[in-house]
Amino acid sequence: MLDILDVPNAHNDGLILAESLWAAGLNTRAVRALLANGELVRIRRGVYTLGATWRGAESDDRYRLFVRATAATAEQPLLLSHLSAAALHNLPIIGPWPTVVHAINNDTTGGSSARFTTSHRSVVEPEPVTINGCAATTLARTLIDVAATSSFLVGTTMMDHALRIEGERAESERRKGIHGAPALSKEDLYEELMMVRPRRGGPKVRQIIDFSNLLSANPGESMSRVRMAELGFEIPELQVRFVVQGREYWVDFYWRGVRKIGEFDGKIKYTRGAILGDRHPGEVVVVEKNRENVLRPEVNSFDRWDWDTAYSPRLFYEFLIQHNVPRA
Repeated sequence: MLDILDVPNAHNDGLILAESLWAAGLNTRAVRALLANGELVRIRRGVYTLGATWRGAESDDRYRLFVRATAATAEQPLLLSHLSAAALHNLPIIGPWPTVVHAINNDTTGGSSARFTTSHRSVVEPEPVTINGCAATTLARTLIDVAATSSFLVGTTMMDHALRIEGERAESERRKGIHGAPALSKEDLYEELMMVRPRRGGPKVRQIIDFSNLLSANPGESMSRVRMAELGFEIPELQVRFVVQGREYWVDFYWRGVRKIGEFDGKIKYTRGAILGDRHPGEVVVVEKNRENVLRPEVNSFDRWDWDTAYSPRLFYEFLIQHNVPRA
């Protein structure tokens, strides 16, 4: 039945407005039937998406759809901010996304909450950027707002990711001879913090900027570093190069003083993502094991941990103690 919509889903990047359904000749009864059989999913009143799109979406994608649907149906234009802007900037989060949409609105008194939106006041009027047709705070401003209002773990994870992706973008453009914008740097974030002057959380934001590291290759590595700091363990060097028999190997963590390698093994490595590519997961496991066998003779110890271990402070503390990771 949805073929009569002339693929509005493709024209609005996943969103189908109610007006498109009515324009396609569907009535309320037909829409209810599509919702009942799963061909359509209502994101919020007046905005839908294809059932297949929703079922195939990760939590990040679903929250982005919700944010965009809320912006599309708002009575007044929204300037998306905080975690909602972070979602549009494709920043990763550890933990759940919020159930509301965050926006900056200086007409509110001390911030306000409605059913679907939470409004924030700002000392400095943010410079907006447009993402997927929505107005949002810049990447730098978004990172400052998130760091000020979220946990140290969430702020660090997003900041690590942004610095790494920005560095990779700038390097890619340089190699192609493109004179693009400079990569976002810690200096830019310090300047943004001085300009924004958040009412609360300013010292924590500075700590997060200090601690952030563009060498963290994924959220699991960022989480591991945060846990080490929280639990009082020495923060290792990141992405250290070894040369064995003429071949280069890079390891996630290295405690040089005790010659210990540490590796974060996220399940994504063996299920999806760039590391897997078109290889079978079993092949990747064998390659990783062979790599470990090559590196073990070069150091005193080689330890691996997974997401569940690093996510739990208690489990990670026990792991680090059992494997003689040096204390700070």
